[in-house]
Amino acid sequence: MASSVSTFHAFPDVHRRDPWPGEVDSDQAEFTACCSGSDDDDQDLNEDDPSPALDTGFGNTIIVDTRPVIQTKKHDKLRGVIQEICSRMGVIKEDGGGEAELAREKLHNYRLGSNTLAVNMFDDIEKYMNVPDEWAGPPEYKPYVPGENLQLWLTDEMARDQFVIRSGSDIEVLWNDARHLKPEPVYKRQFWTESSVQWSPLGTYLATVHRQGAAVWGGASFNQLMKYSHPQVKLMDFSPGEIFLVTYSSHEPSNPGDTHRVVLNIFNVRTGKVMRDFKGSADEFAVVGTQGVTGVSWPIFRWGGGKDDKYFARIGKSAISVYETDTFTLIDKKSIKVENVMDISWSPTDPILALFVPELCEGNQPARVSLIQIPGKDELRQKNLFSVSDCKMYWQSSGEYLAVKVLELENKNDKIIAFAWEPKGPRFAVIHGNSPKPDISFYSMHSSTHNAGRVSKLTTLKGKQANALYWSPAGRFILLAGLKGFNGQLEFYNVDELETMATSEHFMATDVEWDPTGRYVATSVTSVHEMENGFNIWSFNGKLLYRILKDNFFQFLWRPRPPSFLSPEKDEEITKNLKKYSKKYEAEDQDVSLLLSKQDREKWKMLKGEWERMVNKWKRLHEEEKSERQWLRDEEASDGEEEYEAKEVEVEEFLDVSDEVPSFE
Repeated sequence: MASSVSTFHAFPDVHRRDPWPGEVDSDQAEFTACCSGSDDDDQDLNEDDPSPALDTGFGNTIIVDTRPVIQTKKHDKLRGVIQEICSRMGVIKEDGGGEAELAREKLHNYRLGSNTLAVNMFDDIEKYMNVPDEWAGPPEYKPYVPGENLQLWLTDEMARDQFVIRSGSDIEVLWNDARHLKPEPVYKRQFWTESSVQWSPLGTYLATVHRQGAAVWGGASFNQLMKYSHPQVKLMDFSPGEIFLVTYSSHEPSNPGDTHRVVLNIFNVRTGKVMRDFKGSADEFAVVGTQGVTGVSWPIFRWGGGKDDKYFARIGKSAISVYETDTFTLIDKKSIKVENVMDISWSPTDPILALFVPELCEGNQPARVSLIQIPGKDELRQKNLFSVSDCKMYWQSSGEYLAVKVLELENKNDKIIAFAWEPKGPRFAVIHGNSPKPDISFYSMHSSTHNAGRVSKLTTLKGKQANALYWSPAGRFILLAGLKGFNGQLEFYNVDELETMATSEHFMATDVEWDPTGRYVATSVTSVHEMENGFNIWSFNGKLLYRILKDNFFQFLWRPRPPSFLSPEKDEEITKNLKKYSKKYEAEDQDVSLLLSKQDREKWKMLKGEWERMVNKWKRLHEEEKSERQWLRDEEASDGEEEYEAKEVEVEEFLDVSDEVPSFE
């Protein structure tokens, strides 16, 4: 089919919601055009005002070509379609070069039936037309300058991990130097963010929030790598592979009766390019049963497809919208219809989406959990749940198992307080019970007496002061924490041996977080409490290594590590020969221990010397003032102990007097 170029002037409606252009009706996908902005209103100029500078460029104009050739009688319909498409791009004002560039990005490669639009800026076409016919020679050679190594922190010789803390107006990045029992500063900056900081999932970037938008920082000196324009941004969320960044803002409605206005942008992390935006009322992004100011549950988008960031999904009104990141459009250009869907959860490793639907028709239709294969949208498995109004879904980190927070316990009246899978393992833990001290049970999906897939109980710990479970990322060890009402009770438990390693307390602790290696765990007290703000660093077996107090303490975040490049076979080999490898590190630990002992001795020696110097100073002053003291005491020498006379004085005092007649009966 032949193609052509047409030019139309469209005046879009700025109050329309901004759906993605790829979701137009099929009968509209036959046309193309060139959109040009214009002034909204003409304004009179006073005679005294200076004349405005003449802009001879066409920075607010884009050229759209490769549309199908159409008959003249269809031009009116074409004009309507062009106005509809342009209205979705927003208004391109006289000075709207930025808006025109954004419109070009959205419309370029836009599919209209069998045609794909080619969109260019008007000024770019003029620039290319002015290219000289004769080649002027190669451009000036610029030597390659390598960029900063964003993974340099992973090469630390002591294999330490970093963490970031936020207290008051200060943001600090520090090494966890457990050998020296203290943190080592890496970078510190005041007013680095206006609300919070966030590591990317693989630890490459540190993201900050500002009024103008978000920014990411990295490298040894934490230089700014990219910024993302999104005014009044409040929340951020990285895709698992760090390819995309989602930003969110909520705006107060002009009419008190309306809902908040929500704006979501999805950026390419490296280029800063807006890949897709979503705008609308909070109701359009709300989930059934969601609580909050705007009725929106964060994160709105759930990422799937493993570390490739191939898909993302969100819950709509009785539908699940699944998008592919190749085109940022709906798969098959339509959502998955699911009546009253309440929650979704992706497998951590595969493009499998789990969804939960509560009971319908007053209990006549049971609740269900389903597994959907993407992109085919095939239902792999469905499980009906009876007498269930709500549930939580928990994927095991390897994607082998999915658990829902509905378990058949020995006492079916028990309330389930917490659930947690062992990372990369077949075991899970549950806190259950109705008493102030609930029980904690451990289960395994593997058993020597049952078939694979059957759940077997390992043990139950009775009457524990715990309401939260924190597995080590390496598995095997778990921290049973009693937060909030339990005032920071901690129990470090070895699930392999089914024994408690240590019990302790971090009074008023609000948060617990393991480091990515599973060697250390941090407990913190944030500013929700006025006292004891700060954090403690513990070993995996419950030994307190050091404690740092910080006023107005807001955040503690370990820096994530990317997955190991070692093969499972190499991991197994290292585990088998761990004693051989550990000798080197044990020797280093011994050297550090001796150094610390030497430093401690030198410190005490220094303190003792300071004490002796202070005592000698006051003795000297005391001797110099002896004559003055004697004069004040009428020449009586009373400095010695023998000059004092000790007297004992006894004082009797009646506290109470009462008369009582004894009874002889």
